[in-house]
Amino acid sequence: MSLAIIHSRARVGMDAPVVTVEVHLSNGLPGFSIVGLPDASVKESKERVRSAIINSEFEFPSKRIIVNLAPADLPKDGGRFDLPIAIGILAASDQIESSPLSTLEFIGELALSGELRPVTGSLTASIAARTEFRALFVPNANAKEATLPSNVTVFAATHLLQVCAHIQKKTVLDPMEPSTTVFHVQDIPDMSDVKGQHQAKRALEVAAAGKHNLLMIGPPGAGKSMLAARLPGILPPMTEQERLEVAAIQSIALSNETLDWNIRPIRTPHHTASGIALAGGGSNPKPGEISLAHNGVLFLDELPEYGRKALEVLREPLETGEIAISRAARQVKYPANFQLLTAMNPCPCGTPEKPNDGCTNPIACCNRYQSKLSGPLLDRIDIHIKVDAVPLSQLNKPNAQGEDSAAIRRRVELARQKQIQRTGKANHDMSSKEVELHCPLSPQNQLFIERAADKMGLSARAYHRVLKVSRTLADLENTNDIEKHHITEALSYRGVF
Repeated sequence: MSLAIIHSRARVGMDAPVVTVEVHLSNGLPGFSIVGLPDASVKESKERVRSAIINSEFEFPSKRIIVNLAPADLPKDGGRFDLPIAIGILAASDQIESSPLSTLEFIGELALSGELRPVTGSLTASIAARTEFRALFVPNANAKEATLPSNVTVFAATHLLQVCAHIQKKTVLDPMEPSTTVFHVQDIPDMSDVKGQHQAKRALEVAAAGKHNLLMIGPPGAGKSMLAARLPGILPPMTEQERLEVAAIQSIALSNETLDWNIRPIRTPHHTASGIALAGGGSNPKPGEISLAHNGVLFLDELPEYGRKALEVLREPLETGEIAISRAARQVKYPANFQLLTAMNPCPCGTPEKPNDGCTNPIACCNRYQSKLSGPLLDRIDIHIKVDAVPLSQLNKPNAQGEDSAAIRRRVELARQKQIQRTGKANHDMSSKEVELHCPLSPQNQLFIERAADKMGLSARAYHRVLKVSRTLADLENTNDIEKHHITEALSYRGVF
């Protein structure tokens, strides 16, 4: 036959729309054309495919070859279409059978030798192929991520010859076994290393239990970064759905060697990061730091040192849990349901009680430094705590360590299980209606929190966040009712600014 139709997948944000690769061979002067809105990397596949077919001891047809990537209005990029184009040429020239191709999909970049190289976004392609009840061929390096979804048929190959042998039923490949991951925390620093800082440890436990955003304010060397590095070790393991979402984003944005789906991601961008670096972007928009931190932690150290425009990018994702990136050519939406963890010094001097020689007015210096953070952004951070320096006498005490991360994580997991059973989500993610339903207060406690909120000047958003933190404190104590001491502790976390 002179016409072959192959199924493949493009990459558009978190989606993998189907691309039909139509290959037609006709008489005339030999030529090789690719149409269907390909970019430069797709156009260059002509030379890769030609060399791969010849070096795999197939015959490259001396005919006019037209490759159409449909739909024509969908931009195509990358080397992911090398393998389906090569299979289409071999099928159209009757060098391999075409009958099995209707139930198969292919993605993969070809080396000149015919070897298969990994591509980005194989997980989203695998999920999409499952919905069409087709098996997916991927490079062997992509097999681990492609087999993460359940009930998906994936064949992994290292060379074009292996794919052709399977289609010809000469050497049939076995479907890949589903990937299994085990929650591990051995590489995460342990909380027992932190001496003192009992209030900060308590706030970190509350934040982990309810997925609350946290701001730590304290002088240099107080242990803010040390505490932040230990937060992933007390977070509960991800669910199957959360793990798939994290893996899909990493599959799109990161190289294959950096993928790790066993623990929640923690992203720590430098304070020189721009708003685009945080939100994501590009002509073909890719995820930014806030999406790479989805279902994990985004840690911003030295918070006032970030650009004002960069910080304001966080406001909508903190509220909605997703980020929409619009460019002239296309618009994509990425999930960004992250837990924000921040740290800052009270002033540029670090210690306003002992200002440097250039600081003549410590109070004005602190106010000017802290005013770099907008009120709406601070309003979205549930917990604000002061982290004081640990006295040297306590720091040098032997056996001064506190609880280890495993003990704290057990309490966090129990509290999170109560939240999942109650609403199917962490307390931080509850809507206003869910807060009213699941955070009822007695008349006395209702009057108490209203008076406190009025005196502290809390907004409606901050009021609801106090209720959410109170609900988390009650969950940690395994009680159904929110008591006054829960509200008092939650209010104490809003009194720094």
